[in-house]
Amino acid sequence: MNKEKLLFAFKKTSSPVAYCALSTRFGTRNEEEKYNGLAHLTEHMLFKGTARKNSIEINSTLEKVGGELNAFTTKERIVVYSTVLNQDIKKAISLLFEIAFSSKFPTDELKKEKTVVYDEIITYLDSPSEQIYDTFESKLFAGSKLGFPILGEKKTIEPITSAVLRDNLKKYFTPGNMSFTIAGNFDAQEIAAEVESVLHEWRPGSALKVVAASEPVGAAEFAKAGDSKPAFAQATDAKAAAAKALAAGKKFNETVQKKLRQVHCIIGCSAYSVYEKDKKMALSLLTNILGGPASNSRLNLSLREKNALVYTVEANYILYQDTGAFSIYFGCDKPFFKKCITLIKKELELAVTKKISARALAAAKKQLIGQLLIGNDNAESQCLTMGKSLLVSGKIRPLEETVRQINAVTPEKIQSVAKEVLKWNRMSMLVFE
Repeated sequence: MNKEKLLFAFKKTSSPVAYCALSTRFGTRNEEEKYNGLAHLTEHMLFKGTARKNSIEINSTLEKVGGELNAFTTKERIVVYSTVLNQDIKKAISLLFEIAFSSKFPTDELKKEKTVVYDEIITYLDSPSEQIYDTFESKLFAGSKLGFPILGEKKTIEPITSAVLRDNLKKYFTPGNMSFTIAGNFDAQEIAAEVESVLHEWRPGSALKVVAASEPVGAAEFAKAGDSKPAFAQATDAKAAAAKALAAGKKFNETVQKKLRQVHCIIGCSAYSVYEKDKKMALSLLTNILGGPASNSRLNLSLREKNALVYTVEANYILYQDTGAFSIYFGCDKPFFKKCITLIKKELELAVTKKISARALAAAKKQLIGQLLIGNDNAESQCLTMGKSLLVSGKIRPLEETVRQINAVTPEKIQSVAKEVLKWNRMSMLVFE
């Protein structure tokens, strides 16, 4: 009988602080419609009692040694992670496995935590600049679980019981559906042995699959390996028609009356999945050029710096295992709305019809690589990124290979993805006013 394998990666640092993360392939897209919000509620309830500890003991285990315990939910995964001094890493490892494999979801705690989640939903609904993103994706991916909001709704959270939570824990929180990553100042073999020891305590029939986190990959080898789909992602291809429809997304143009002082708007469309490596890198670069975090992005220069129409305008590209979403968000005073749309349309048409110059592309690459390297100069970020990478592809992409891929993008490739994705007739629009 084959042992179920948990993917593990370790990154050595010189810091006295260590980070570890347990990532599970269970998110909003795994929910039943009647239980929308289940993944997020599960994340909350992981802290509320295990076979050995109550909620107070769980929260104080790391806090009393100066550490932290946290978690978050996305549409495709739940991540529980911790920060401790190196000397306390065993406590962190043990706690993460304990809450993942032995949470009990006490009924009294569930009742209280639902109230907390309801309050979180209300707070979220009071923030149109946040809510509009979920509403946009719910329409873009209508008919798919990918369109479900992460927080869910009160009517779908209310019927969730402790038994439902336990059933899903048993189904999804298994070693073969998880990754465990650590960044800290340890011996690689010793820390792997420690993780495996704790894993065997909770799941005796499982094994650890160690994946090198810092081993360089040659260009030819990397190009051959690509971002090949693991078994879980390949399984979605069986329903080819449904997958094609999801990748195409829905087309819509809707305005929602919310009696706001400011207009909030998202313009966007479906895009490439996480596995389309060459195209996704070119689109990521183009997204940064159009509306990245720097003040010199095209949309920021056009809408804010030159015309003073907005405080915020940004472009985003979110990748999922079988599709993606490109979007442009802005908020403005109502009299400026049509002018903003005109300027955004102009920038998108420019990206489609005019090839970027080699000089401008070189500057854009340098900027994106700088953002990437600076953002990655953080052990916690590295730890979380490794966990996601293991779930997506079963391997760790060396940072230098990502840089190589960015540098390989040509002006022709930029224009090609612009023609495929950013044509105005592909764009949907959602307006809150």
